[in-house]
Amino acid sequence: MLAAAMALVAASPGVREIDIAHSNATFSVQHIWVENVTGIVPIVRGSVTLDSGSLIPQSATATLDAARIKTDEPDRDRSLVSPDFFDIAKFPYWTFTSTKIVAKGANAFEMDGDLTLHGQTQPEVLDVKVSGTPDHPRYHAVGHIDRHAFGMTRTRLDPTIGSTVTVTLEVAVE
Repeated sequence: MLAAAMALVAASPGVREIDIAHSNATFSVQHIWVENVTGIVPIVRGSVTLDSGSLIPQSATATLDAARIKTDEPDRDRSLVSPDFFDIAKFPYWTFTSTKIVAKGANAFEMDGDLTLHGQTQPEVLDVKVSGTPDHPRYHAVGHIDRHAFGMTRTRLDPTIGSTVTVTLEVAVE
């Protein structure tokens, strides 16, 4: 009886927290058609649900702090947090919640999910590569977001900024 109970516990999924000290999200968007502007948005919390011994999650969530966006250009950072773009006074956090995960081999998967930013939720897809061990998994995820789909279309700079933003997440799990 005890062995059966232990096997059931080992087979049940475990929720693991994202190690925010070793995780971040970066972004890149074309600017004035010749350069890419890059920046970082801190991940402030999140979790991954894993089966025992597995690196491919069953589900994942993450929350990013838009108020702490940083591009190393103070004027640009002020513009990004203003109502022209992310409007952090109204929408200080971005959230992602997975809706479907499909393994693409032992060390990769595709994650569909709902991304909420700027007060709107849109479906997004992340391509994820896995490294590490089941005790300390690491994820490298890349997605491409259409900023116009989130209502960021009426800025004075809009004609000079690309609509597709590439987001890269580096996530470590505790």
